[in-house]
Amino acid sequence: MAKQKSRAAIRIVSLAPSATSILCAIGAKKLLVGVTKWCCDVAPVTALPRVGDCWHMKSVAEIVALQPTLVIGSVPYKQETVGKLLEHRLNFLAMNPRTLDDIYADIRLLGRIAGRTGRAESLARKMRSEFGRIQRTYERSTGRVRAYCEAWPNPRISSPPWVAELVNICGGEMIVPAGEKVTDEDIAAARPEVIVLAWAATGNKGKPQRAYSVAAWKDVPALRQRRVFVVRDEWLNTPGPPLLRGARELQRALHGRHGTR
Repeated sequence: MAKQKSRAAIRIVSLAPSATSILCAIGAKKLLVGVTKWCCDVAPVTALPRVGDCWHMKSVAEIVALQPTLVIGSVPYKQETVGKLLEHRLNFLAMNPRTLDDIYADIRLLGRIAGRTGRAESLARKMRSEFGRIQRTYERSTGRVRAYCEAWPNPRISSPPWVAELVNICGGEMIVPAGEKVTDEDIAAARPEVIVLAWAATGNKGKPQRAYSVAAWKDVPALRQRRVFVVRDEWLNTPGPPLLRGARELQRALHGRHGTR
């Protein structure tokens, strides 16, 4: 049986900001040898070489040159892009969490890979504890705030399932199926009291004016009460430690008085 590689020999290229944020949070940053530009928004990795991502890659050779023992990506990805990676017989791990429990499992998985099982367990426990603390704040609330969280405006796509869980934790209710295409009419019929825009790969550049201009939404309570909020996409769309900040921002959105005009 071949001798297992030492931890020092592990070289990871991360194309998934979630994986990068987790590895840095559990003290395994030194194992990273390359990242995508999006990783720099959620972890202190600006000094590392930047390669493409699972959708757009300038050159697979850039990744191969870094001699990674593991490349980590995330679903969804472009099959053609990942196929080019696999032509070089690189070890590829595709992360595909849907729920908060999936995220905790990914944290533990990366902890085992990086030899940081204790730190990984502590991180998962910290996130559970913080979310539990927030949830207890709203346990005695008489009603749930009806919310629509949006990951993309065209086509209109609701935020991922873990965001729906966070909405519930923060005293709200996601009023459409999570992580699915929805129509203007779906939202109008559901009558959300709060709308949260966390558009993927846009930072905090969501455009509330687009919500206010949707004709079908003119009688939606969120618009009539000016409760359309922008939350940085990294804080809600990165299934890892950034969700701690995302939960706090959701609290403000669901229970604050005014949104962005």
